[in-house]
Amino acid sequence: MSAPRVVVTGVGTVNPIGNTVNEFWTNAVAAKSGIGPISRFDVTNFYVKVAGEVKGFDAYAHMDPKIADRNPRAVHYGLAAAQEAMAQAGIDMSREVPERVGVSIACMSESDYIVRQAQILERRGPRRVDPLFVARSGPSAPAMQVGMVFGARGPNSSPNSLCASGTDAIGTAMNFIKLGYADVMIAGGTDSCLSPLGVAGLDILGAVTRESDPAIACRPFDAERSGFVFGEGAGIVVLESLEHALARGAEILVELSGAGWSFDAYDQTAPASEPEAYAMKFALDQARVAPTDVAYVNAHGTSTRLNDPTETQALKIAFGDHAYKLAISSTKSLVGHAITASGAVESVAAIMTVVTDTIHPTINYRTPDPECDLDYVPNIAREKTVDVCLTNSFGLGGENCSLVFGKFKG
Repeated sequence: MSAPRVVVTGVGTVNPIGNTVNEFWTNAVAAKSGIGPISRFDVTNFYVKVAGEVKGFDAYAHMDPKIADRNPRAVHYGLAAAQEAMAQAGIDMSREVPERVGVSIACMSESDYIVRQAQILERRGPRRVDPLFVARSGPSAPAMQVGMVFGARGPNSSPNSLCASGTDAIGTAMNFIKLGYADVMIAGGTDSCLSPLGVAGLDILGAVTRESDPAIACRPFDAERSGFVFGEGAGIVVLESLEHALARGAEILVELSGAGWSFDAYDQTAPASEPEAYAMKFALDQARVAPTDVAYVNAHGTSTRLNDPTETQALKIAFGDHAYKLAISSTKSLVGHAITASGAVESVAAIMTVVTDTIHPTINYRTPDPECDLDYVPNIAREKTVDVCLTNSFGLGGENCSLVFGKFKG
């Protein structure tokens, strides 16, 4: 018996250029940047001055006040994006078998909340710490909350592969369906590690740009790039088995046909091109797609000195000469790097590219880098028929995941 095909019937997002998919995609195609001066905390003593902050988001407009008051921002973003995705998918939980609906949402423990609880412990004693600290501080908090809100009793997981987590969570959800554990999966990533501790930790590593001009801070594949820009937000997709989607008359956005994973086994910070290429090749093989069928790649594209040329080389290994015919762009140039949510937001962008046959640009690209010599769709969106696209996420430490999305063809 062959594994079921998996399709996408809903998408949702909260990110620095949009609190809905329509707002996000309109601004992405218009090359609008969501990167600006950090306003959430005092950066006087920080070298890092800019970030991609979510703007104008009202948690109370999306959830019960008790949920909003008792949970950190990452839960707020993830739940709001899940609600949008489920609404578009038209899933009526009263008609579903709850044990056949699952959740796979990646998240990083939110350091602001943990720091606050540590301060309470120190100042007020152990009896004043949040009694739900363990549940709320864990990376599974958004997945648990989404599962409870929707009454989804199927598989509930929170994969963590650092910067590849959101993509990993979607690929994992696909496999839950293919292996028969679920008919529907709410999948993606959410993150709000944009905090003093989060910024300090990555700045000392040398990964975050210290460029203070938002207009040029994040410039993937550009010769003058100087590090990634912190972002935050959420991206959620609703996956279904094709049989389930057809049976309920759902509108199918795209098909998710392949996922590939690999690990560099090389270095805690420096990436390696051959393992990255292996993840891409495996995803294409599972999707039964030839490299020459791919029109677009949503790149990991972090704007760091090492990652961009390594990914460029990996694309050449995976695609051969066809790499020079690919259109490639980096969503991070628009919204920054949302860590565990980044790949999920980029999956939403990849899906919208297939749906609209429009590729958002890599903005701030000015100076070509001889080591990055592919077509990165610089600065201006491009109309192009995209029947098949691939999206990449490569985690800090070498955890890699690639997904293949394509037009649904019956």
